[in-house]
Amino acid sequence: MERLNPRARSDHYGSRINRTQSPLRAGSVPYLSIMLGSLVPVLLIADVMPLLPPLGFLTLLAWRLMRPGLLPLWAGAPLGAFDDLVSGQPFGSAVLLWSLAMIGIELIEARFPWRGFWQDWFTAALVAILYWFAALLVSGGELTSELLVVALPQVLLSVLLYPILARMVASLDRFRLARARRIG
Repeated sequence: MERLNPRARSDHYGSRINRTQSPLRAGSVPYLSIMLGSLVPVLLIADVMPLLPPLGFLTLLAWRLMRPGLLPLWAGAPLGAFDDLVSGQPFGSAVLLWSLAMIGIELIEARFPWRGFWQDWFTAALVAILYWFAALLVSGGELTSELLVVALPQVLLSVLLYPILARMVASLDRFRLARARRIG
């Protein structure tokens, strides 16, 4: 009869119980993914209109809707400031709009505590459209019908990208909560 290592036996079942996460990874992944989302549209430069929707804002929405208690209410201000510095919008516009979006989602969740995928998608689409329109107003540009027609694909892409971003955020959340590996 083969003698089993008691540590191996307890580690086989014990690794699933009372697992520990890396505090650094658990705290930094949401913020870094939102900041990376703000950086991605800068890589594709357009002359008149941006090609990509505000991926940082959509990632913020996905994190907030997927994990309601993870980001504090005030997280929209510093993340919006980073987005303002990167995107070229007037400084303070994303700070204000991201903070208002966080407060608005908080009010929606207080009113409708039950949630599902379709409600999250509808909420994200509504907030993304309102954000896009408010960002146009804050940017100081003239609102013409031609501008709205040219920017319509960006709005449509914002609405259609939410399920993909929600899936990516779910994967990042699993990575964030994965058990830290022990060395040795």
